[in-house]
Amino acid sequence: MNTRGRFAGKVALITAAASGIGRATAEIIGSEGGAVIAIDVNDKRLEALVSDITGKGGKAAAYNTDALDRDAVNKTVSSVVENHGQIDVLVNAVGGSTIIANPAAQTHELSLEDWQAITGFNLDGMFLFCHAVIPVMKNQGGGKIVNLASIAGRGFSDASSSAYAAAKGGVIAFTKKTGRELGQFGITVNAIAPNMTLTERIRPRWEQRSPNDQAQTLQSVPLGRMAESVDQAKVVCFLASSDADYVTGQTIDVSGGLV
Repeated sequence: MNTRGRFAGKVALITAAASGIGRATAEIIGSEGGAVIAIDVNDKRLEALVSDITGKGGKAAAYNTDALDRDAVNKTVSSVVENHGQIDVLVNAVGGSTIIANPAAQTHELSLEDWQAITGFNLDGMFLFCHAVIPVMKNQGGGKIVNLASIAGRGFSDASSSAYAAAKGGVIAFTKKTGRELGQFGITVNAIAPNMTLTERIRPRWEQRSPNDQAQTLQSVPLGRMAESVDQAKVVCFLASSDADYVTGQTIDVSGGLV
């Protein structure tokens, strides 16, 4: 167990922790002394994550919780506080564009059901966990919240829908507003805005693209490669650590310089 890392003595609750950016974040925090509270609905992947972290001497506990279920979220947060005494970090990693049949649908192609599914999936879990955790952090006298937005929220993505852009733009605005609200309580709220990141869910879609399509996409990225989950997680962990104590209400584009 790392007792001198950036997260030593801290309890970090991470949603969508069983895969992708959430998992990469959990692995870093676990390796740097934090106690990881892994939230997901995939028991097999949760078990694997906890095993990996504890096998390397870290601390981790798994909670099978639907981040979109208000009662389940409240029950989980209460249980974490009862069992661990504190929540120092909240990482809201639930979200994505691929839960509808055509993630790149143009506005006139979207149904109301598509719109509601995308906006709910990307905003509701963030709100519910913030709503439950903020009183805990206020009582403690501080904490760190990090949300996952997207460059789509900046209007930069042609591969996702207007619903996704609106949802992630909402994450950016929510982050700015809650950062302003909570600064007086020693709570910082920040976000990252990734470009396409080769998570377990996205990599197969990337690999199905033609070489020409891949090359064209890469031409728009000055660093010349697609992001991996760990690229995003490193910035999440910066914002979740004391290194970012004077940063709040900000969204950092982690996009390889995409313009």
